[in-house]
Amino acid sequence: MLETLVPGALVRNPAHPEWGLGQVQSVIANRVTANFENCGKLVIDRSVVALDVVEDAEGP
Repeated sequence: MLETLVPGALVRNPAHPEWGLGQVQSVIANRVTANFENCGKLVIDRSVVALDVVEDAEGP
């Protein structure tokens, strides 16, 4: 599902649920910049961290 990581997509990091919901700002190669509710903007290497795309923002 890597193609769903596009700007505007909502994501969660399953290893850090305390970060809250994140919105993808940019995707360049393996680097994803996302703005998370509880920890701000982070650059994540998606070859190391698997982000979950959130289809329903109302879910847990």
